[in-house]
Parts: sequence; C-alpha cells; structure tokens
Amino acid sequence: MSLLRSKAGLRAAAIAAREGLSPEQRRAAAQAVAARGLPFAVAHGAVVAGYAPIRSEFDPMPLLRRLADAGARLALPVITGREQPLQFRSFSIGQPLERGPLGIRQPTVASAQLVPEILLVPLAAFDRSGHRIGYGAGYYDRSIEALRGGNLTVAVGLAFAVQEIDAVPALPHDAVLDYVLTETQTFDFRSS
Repeated sequence: MSLLRSKAGLRAAAIAAREGLSPEQRRAAAQAVAARGLPFAVAHGAVVAGYAPIRSEFDPMPLLRRLADAGARLALPVITGREQPLQFRSFSIGQPLERGPLGIRQPTVASAQLVPEILLVPLAAFDRSGHRIGYGAGYYDRSIEALRGGNLTVAVGLAFAVQEIDAVPALPHDAVLDYVLTETQTFDFRSS
C-alpha cells in the first residue's frame, strides 16, 4: 500500500506542476515537439496511435498532424472495459469524436479498428529510466504489453519537462517506454 500511496503523491505533484503551465506554454510545448518530430523514421502508411488530451495533458495533435501529412495512418484509443487493453480506431485530424468512458473523446464505432506500430502515450510523470506514472487504471501498461507481442515497435511518452521526477516506484507489470519527448529534450530508453 505504501508504494501506491507514493505513486499517488508523485502523480498529484506532477499533475500540479503540469497544471501550473499556462495554456500558451502548453501550446508552445506541443508545437516544439511537433517541429522536432519523432526521433526515428516512420514508414509511409505506418499506424500511429495518439490520444485525445484531457485536462492539462500534453496535446499530441500537432505531432499527429505532422505524421499524417507525412503519410502515417492515425488511430485513437477506445476503452472497452476495466482490466482490458485499449482498442484503437482509425482517426483523422478534424474528425468528430464522441465521448467515451471517463469522458475521453474517441472515434465512433463506425471507425475501423487498427493495430498501432507506434503508440504515443500520455502520462502524469516519468523518470530517466523510461518508467511512467499514469492515472492508475493500467490501461496503457496492459496495452503496451499486448501490443509488444505483435506489431508495436515503439512506445513514446509525451510530457512537459516539469513532469520529470527522480524515480518512479515501478512494479513488474509497469511497461517501460522506449522514448519520452518533452518540449526541451528527447529521452531514449531503448539501450537502458
């Protein structure tokens, strides 16, 4: 239980730091990451799954727009049930979205289901070992684990620099990210 309390405290502090950024700072950070792009080549037609940001989360849409312009196919996550990995449905910039579980915007059921090769991951906090703290439900940990058994080649966390912490108290089931991109730096954890 103390590990869970520790994660909850770190999550709350990182989210408070993120919420301390102005809307202009958050927009500028998203634009900076989009301008830099991903630190690896993305094949034409590759499926990149992003997310619809909630509250003060890092906005992946400028980066997704750049990737789509370069020929990537986009997807967004859909929650199908507790304790289940996420599903991913086809998405295009500007497409109307519906409210799903937890109030998160998602593509409609009419959108085709896709399997991402590259997964952009929201987070509350991260460390320099590639560990992340999410929101506690484990959707992304389960999804990364399931996808790494198939097509997924890269899991990329998107965060503001203020969300970096010294160490995430990671558990064995916590998925490690391949990269984290912030407005100031690209962290590569593949060789760690």
